[in-house]
Amino acid sequence: MWKIGSVKIDNPIVIAPMAGISNPVFREVCKEAGAGLCVSEMISDKALHYQNQKTFDMCRTSKKEHPVSLQLFSGDPETMAEATGYLCTHTDCDIIDINMGCPVTKVLKAHSGSYLLDYPDLAVQIAEAAVKNADRPVTVKMRAGRDSTHIIAADLARRLEEVGISAIAIHGRTRSQMYEGHVNLDYIKMVKEAVSIPVIGNGDILTVQDAIQMQKYTGCDAVMIGRGVLGRPFFISEVNAALQNAEYQEPSYLERIDMSLDYARRLCEDESERTAMRKMRGMAAWYVSGMPQSKSIKNKLALMDTYAQMEEIMVSYKAALKELVGR
Repeated sequence: MWKIGSVKIDNPIVIAPMAGISNPVFREVCKEAGAGLCVSEMISDKALHYQNQKTFDMCRTSKKEHPVSLQLFSGDPETMAEATGYLCTHTDCDIIDINMGCPVTKVLKAHSGSYLLDYPDLAVQIAEAAVKNADRPVTVKMRAGRDSTHIIAADLARRLEEVGISAIAIHGRTRSQMYEGHVNLDYIKMVKEAVSIPVIGNGDILTVQDAIQMQKYTGCDAVMIGRGVLGRPFFISEVNAALQNAEYQEPSYLERIDMSLDYARRLCEDESERTAMRKMRGMAAWYVSGMPQSKSIKNKLALMDTYAQMEEIMVSYKAALKELVGR
């Protein structure tokens, strides 16, 4: 067990915020698979200021997912303070996170995410505004710097700790790398050595060995997994088992299909079937990725509009798998 501020977290596995994915159902599924902490997708402080209903909906949490962190992105200390106050007043989230790492153009244009790596004074002001208006721990997720010649993560992390940030999640890439190339564990190690607050290492954790190597090399307090859990919530259980030297049994193909159907049912209960099943087109494809004859199944899943259609596709696929491999 470890802590972020006063929040106790059972194990060192944190699930990363992913746009369009990290909704309450996804976070619940990850918690059930053994995640210690899940982080929501990015929430705009400006959209909260303008009382956008869709953004209010993004602030929802469920009773089953605690502890949970809601992530804000901002380029303005004033609206960050307001948004922080809103989350503290209107949600039961345990932690508030600030995104200082997202490299996508839309976020950069809002002077948010990894834009702030070029303006560390503003980054610190935004963090301080959040801390002063929060009644719970505030954390930051960031990248190493603009590019390989502007690595500021360690210095910025020290300054963020000074204004009261309770933990740092560091993605071992620069903004210019986007999601290309490989994570640099030295960047994570530099941040860990620079601060006394918990450090969460992030980037390229796709195997158990990736997680073990990151923790061992960098000394980070926890690892953050993103793409590695898409369609593979059981990967969380696998990493947990490895960290605890426990046995692990990978689910069969048929069990993975059942997991995808369960996910779809729960998503349909949480939002409209139309919206849920559009999201499931991609998510269901991840669940069957790597299975025999999955390409043709993915093509069918890409066209579905209802749960009944997905169920029909998956039931038929299960029958084919039993004939092919017996599992």
